[in-house]
Amino acid sequence: MAVPKRKTSKARRDTRRNSHWKLTTPGIVACPKCGVYHLPHRVCKACGTYDGREVIAQAK
Repeated sequence: MAVPKRKTSKARRDTRRNSHWKLTTPGIVACPKCGVYHLPHRVCKACGTYDGREVIAQAK
């Protein structure tokens, strides 16, 4: 069975693993009605619209 000759240092180990835990930023889109940024395929919290129609009635 193959056995390593030297202990792998923490720096070398962590350098190898550093790309495994990268977080990706979510895609953010601007609302076509009010221009506020929100996550896609979700109701806009500022104006309450989704897909061009009002889903949540907003107090004015």
